[in-house]
Amino acid sequence: MNLKTRLAEIGRAFKRELEFYRRVAAHPQTPRGAKIMLGMAIGYALMPFDLIPDFIPIIGHLDDAVIVPGLVLLALKSVPKNVVEECRSNK
Repeated sequence: MNLKTRLAEIGRAFKRELEFYRRVAAHPQTPRGAKIMLGMAIGYALMPFDLIPDFIPIIGHLDDAVIVPGLVLLALKSVPKNVVEECRSNK
């Protein structure tokens, strides 16, 4: 698989995941805390600057790789399984 195809595939997967998180956050059975955490994760990922600058060794690069997935995992753990399955299956 060439680089262009792989990047396009990653872009589609990213859009698909963002749409899934949007559906979960909009679902009426999603707890308020999960909605807030998903909003924070998406906001942090799209923020044009880093709270912890990248020039700080190790921690500067790890913040994006830890904070966003951590918020998403915490949020999805508090969402009922039937809501996650319903939002995943929506196309």
